[in-house]
Parts: sequence; C-alpha cells; structure tokens
Amino acid sequence: MTEIEDSEISLMRPSVVTIRTAKPRDLPELNEMIALLAAHHGDASGTTPEQLERDLFGPLPWITALVAETGEGLIGYAILVPLYRAQEGKRGMDLHHLFVRDGHRGHGTGQLLVDRARETARNAGCGYLSVSAATGNVLAHRFYEQMDFTARPVTGMRYMQSIA
Repeated sequence: MTEIEDSEISLMRPSVVTIRTAKPRDLPELNEMIALLAAHHGDASGTTPEQLERDLFGPLPWITALVAETGEGLIGYAILVPLYRAQEGKRGMDLHHLFVRDGHRGHGTGQLLVDRARETARNAGCGYLSVSAATGNVLAHRFYEQMDFTARPVTGMRYMQSIA
C-alpha cells in the first residue's frame, strides 16, 4: 500500500461567500445573472442595468437585491418584492428570484441567500416569506421544502392588464 503525504492531498473547497445587499457597482453582474436565469427558464431578459438602478436605488425603491460574492465576483443573487395581505393586515416578502451560477451550486450559497432573505423580511416587519417555482421544477421544490417552505395550492387565476 502506497502512503500519501498530507501535503499531496488536494481537496476542492468552495470560496468564502459574503451575502450582502446589492450596491450600484453590482448592476452589470446582477443584470447578467438575471439574463442567465431567464435563459435557464427559456425566457428572454429585457432588464437593463438602468432599470435595476431605478428599482433598487431610485427615489422609490421597488425591490431589494441580495448578492453572494466571492473574491472572483458575484456568484448568486436573490430579489425580494414586498407583499401585503390586506384581509390579515400582514406584510410579507416574495423571494422573486433566487440564482446561483453554474459551478457554485451545491455549496450552500442558495441557503445563505434564503437565510438573508428571511432576515431582511423579518427586519422589514414581515410575517412571511413566499416563493414560487415552476410546476415541473422538482429540484427547486425539494430545495424549498428542505428550507422549511410549505407548499400551498394555487387557488385561482392571476390577471394582468397593461397600463402603459
């Protein structure tokens, strides 16, 4: 049997990940990741860094973005959108997007982003965090169930009208 020195063993380690609120300097990379997520779902992304700047940092901030950063740059993000249940008087947050780049999945980055999303929602006075996943996206369903989300049935149609 051949002995292997400890110095000869090489283990792959994920990079140290920092989860933080997005900053204006993150807009190009954030926009790129939004396009990657859209492409993954077979959609086109029409979002621009200018729109993200308006919605994250403008006079009426509309969304909150959290980013996962390593020494190599941004590797993931989450976007939160406020919700309200008027009949209950409860604030909530929708985890509208959750994305981790290829090559960085499976190391807990998504979990860290969800944990920070919970904290962000709690700090905003929210009583719940919601998320949705496409019907056939079984991996996402498992992930969210492992993160203690409870599946809720779809109870009706959602309608939309353009007001532009």
